[in-house]
Amino acid sequence: MAPLRSLAALSLIAGASAFAPASPSTLAVSRATTTEVGLWKESMAQWNDEFPQLAKWGWGPSVQAEKWNGRHAMFGWFFICATAYAKGHGLIPNPDMALDLKEWGTLATISGKNTITNERAVILFANVHFFMMGLMATIAPLDFWDPLLVDPNHPRYEELKNQEPYGYMPAFTPGINEATEMIHGRLAMVGLITLVGASAIEGKPMLDIVNEWVGGAYY
Repeated sequence: MAPLRSLAALSLIAGASAFAPASPSTLAVSRATTTEVGLWKESMAQWNDEFPQLAKWGWGPSVQAEKWNGRHAMFGWFFICATAYAKGHGLIPNPDMALDLKEWGTLATISGKNTITNERAVILFANVHFFMMGLMATIAPLDFWDPLLVDPNHPRYEELKNQEPYGYMPAFTPGINEATEMIHGRLAMVGLITLVGASAIEGKPMLDIVNEWVGGAYY
């Protein structure tokens, strides 16, 4: 499993590359060989015409929104893999113990008086924690971050607002750059959709599906 883990580590490193702003020269190189961007541009233009107030802040079909969706998907995979590892190595205390309804109240219930397990509660709290971190990073980003909401007062507003689409398949450029991040983000999003679909079709928890995909490496 060593090659698989090495590949996963390299993917995470490359995919997390563009949280810092890229230089204009990097943007130019990554867009130079993209193809079939006409449909995407038309969608963006139509959105801008129909919802100008939302488009002004970067909401809707935009390069910045796709980039951030990809980042969330990549982090989602990191969290799923970390959770599977924790489950397989006994890092979650009393994972199969159901929460006490008297102590936790109805927030811990599934239906009736049945409550979720301690494992699910730990995973839920961790998800809420990271969700709130992501929300705060969206609402009040630091100056050196690449923001999701494109504030008209941001010094890089024109650059962020007028980014060229990457097309159906961005040109692969070795190294740490925005095109590489976009490819990894799209693969992560497609992977999550595949995982959810496989879980629904097979009727198995997503962690079990991931564990099967890696040949039982987690537990």
